[in-house]
Amino acid sequence: MKESLDLYIDSFLNTLTVEKGLARNTLEAYSRDLSRLVNFLKGRGIRSWKESQAVHLRHYLSWLRGRGLSARSIARNVVALRQFYRFLEKEETISESPVPAFLLQRASRKLPHTLSRDEVQGLLNQPDSSTPLGLRDKAMIELLYATGLRVSELVSLQTHQANLEGDYLTVRGKGAKVRVVPFGKWARELLLRYLREIRPRLSRGRTSPFLFLTRSGKALTRQGFWKLTRRYALAAGIEKRVTPHTLRHSFATHLLEGGADLRSVQSMLGHADISTTQIYTHVDSSRLKQVHRKYHPRERGAGK
Repeated sequence: MKESLDLYIDSFLNTLTVEKGLARNTLEAYSRDLSRLVNFLKGRGIRSWKESQAVHLRHYLSWLRGRGLSARSIARNVVALRQFYRFLEKEETISESPVPAFLLQRASRKLPHTLSRDEVQGLLNQPDSSTPLGLRDKAMIELLYATGLRVSELVSLQTHQANLEGDYLTVRGKGAKVRVVPFGKWARELLLRYLREIRPRLSRGRTSPFLFLTRSGKALTRQGFWKLTRRYALAAGIEKRVTPHTLRHSFATHLLEGGADLRSVQSMLGHADISTTQIYTHVDSSRLKQVHRKYHPRERGAGK
């Protein structure tokens, strides 16, 4: 029989699945994080959540740092345990959450890394569109930059989700929420070429619902596309770390720089909360500060 610590984690994850519809990858990460916490507490003689105290959670985070976890992984652990103890309070399993007050504050979001327009063009120039896989890759990168999709949304796209008459995608995002995202002529032309010339060759006569296929006719994985993006970025001479998510950030930033309104960008990105989208306004404002310092007559030559 499972011990109570494990049992409550299962209940918590089931609640997240039903009420919030979190992505499978997020649920799996939370499950690993909380299982690690359970093992840590058990190793210190804790057998019920009522016994866990703030000091245990502080020691746990110190232990994670000692194991070399990245700041991002530790931040995710904090989110998981914060939500979990809130769940235990609602279930009246504990009377008060022991999560230290400093963990209740949301960590300030880091400004996302973006590419310049020239860097995006350089990236797009790398796939050899005279080859089947090169054209596929070019179409995927162009579509990603044109729509700002998450990489998981891109690789899971099915053929019926692409409307080439209306130039839009019907995307099922986080929480199974459906949104419509338009794309432009460049993405449309590449997508048409890929569907007419390349996809039939990759499918090898087999039926597959997925839009983008591998050489063996299977759906491309997130990891596979990540590696392709990184390879093309290196070939383009882009020194900064480039991932598929970098293109999503670039999509949003370039739209706002061009004058798009925040609500429209929020809708296209599939953000449930506009505060998530607002981080891109900070990126834009930082660019404006650079322009101001460079061109304002009172700033030019300052500090020289």
